[in-house]
Amino acid sequence: MSSPATAPPPPASLKRIVAASLIGTTIEWYDFFLYGSAAALVFNKLFFPGSDPIVGTLLSFLTYAVGFAARPLGALVFGHYGDRLGRKKLLVLSLLLMGGATFSIGLLPTHASIGTAAPVLLTVLRLVQGFALGGEWGGAVLLVSEHGDARRRGFWASWPQTGAPAGQLLATGVLSLLTAVLSDSAFTAWGWRIPFLLSGVLVIVGLWIRLSVDESPVFKAALAQAEARRSVQNAPAEKLPLVSVLRYHWRDVLIAMGARMAENISYYVITAFILVYATTSTGLSKQTALNAVLIASAVHFAAIPAWGALSDRVGRRPVYLLGAAGIGLWMFPFFALIDTGSFGNLILAVTVGLVLHGAMYAPQAAFFSEMFATRMRYSGASIGAQFSSVAAGAPAPLIATALLADYDSSTPIALYVIGASVLTLVAVGVAKETRHRDLADVDAEAAGKMSDTEAAKDSAHPADARTV
Repeated sequence: MSSPATAPPPPASLKRIVAASLIGTTIEWYDFFLYGSAAALVFNKLFFPGSDPIVGTLLSFLTYAVGFAARPLGALVFGHYGDRLGRKKLLVLSLLLMGGATFSIGLLPTHASIGTAAPVLLTVLRLVQGFALGGEWGGAVLLVSEHGDARRRGFWASWPQTGAPAGQLLATGVLSLLTAVLSDSAFTAWGWRIPFLLSGVLVIVGLWIRLSVDESPVFKAALAQAEARRSVQNAPAEKLPLVSVLRYHWRDVLIAMGARMAENISYYVITAFILVYATTSTGLSKQTALNAVLIASAVHFAAIPAWGALSDRVGRRPVYLLGAAGIGLWMFPFFALIDTGSFGNLILAVTVGLVLHGAMYAPQAAFFSEMFATRMRYSGASIGAQFSSVAAGAPAPLIATALLADYDSSTPIALYVIGASVLTLVAVGVAKETRHRDLADVDAEAAGKMSDTEAAKDSAHPADARTV
């Protein structure tokens, strides 16, 4: 039976909540991935001219990685206020920040116009993107997870995850269309700005939908309980969400970080680095590489809800472990297929890779949500997800490009991804299964831990008991 706090909303209401989360994450990921694709295709020429092509690409990917460095800060700030004020308000703010930064990149002068100030401004705007995305993911998946019931949480919570391939699909599709209809010189001169400016229109649509949904009922109930506790005379002060997460959920944070390693690294190798590898090592055109990612992203979008539904039937861990093992085993065939220079083989390589990635990404939203108590869930899920991105997704295209430059071979890159898969297998392997866990039960377990800790403190320091 569902508790009152976690009783599922009417189907129409839940679908509206899912739609609001999905449109928001799609726009956020569109903005974020658009930068990654542009970094591989034109930013090396526009903002880092005069460098060797590979060196210019490395510098371009370095600014790409800077966005990941800001994501942990976004996770901390948005997680703190999201756990204190609610999910909805912070999601609206993250959408405005991301959209504003992306639109501004479309207006940015290049190195030819303002010199070294151009890459500096580009880096600043990339930092804003990363900060916003660091706060977006946790809130979007929690809004759905906390509205849905435990029985189908994996399926419904996987829909915001489809925002990643949807954003990739949209970004790659727009770039693919522009490179098809514009000459290389026109695209480099002004065509690349169009997708960034388009973000302004998408943000307006996203805000309209996102403002129409209600706050999570689970959060409302937890907030009411917290206010009731504060009204009790001599009640202990409520700890900061970050402090509570690190004190009572530190193991879950480490598991979440480990779980993200293979998922994050493999995704950026498959979707961002592939634009470099396919064009420089096999001689395929930019258009061909973009089209392959476009087709594979469509399959990825469809696969994620299917994996999410499967996690409701067999558990989060089995599906996640299947994806981690599969992506590691696929890496050598992945590069071998690309090396043939065949467009069909390129599509197969990227599609299978993204489907296996989806087996990790789909259950991740429900899996992480079910680990943490409500008043520290935004912080816990965001910290676990975004801190790992600094070591995983941020340097992945950079490391892969450097390995290719040093060894002129895909073997070290494949081993790099396989190593990440091993880390994820270990992390998920030691985790507890969370399928069908009622979020109210998680709150009760956390409250028990806190009570035990306070009781131990009181027995150790009776004179200071219950003082604030």
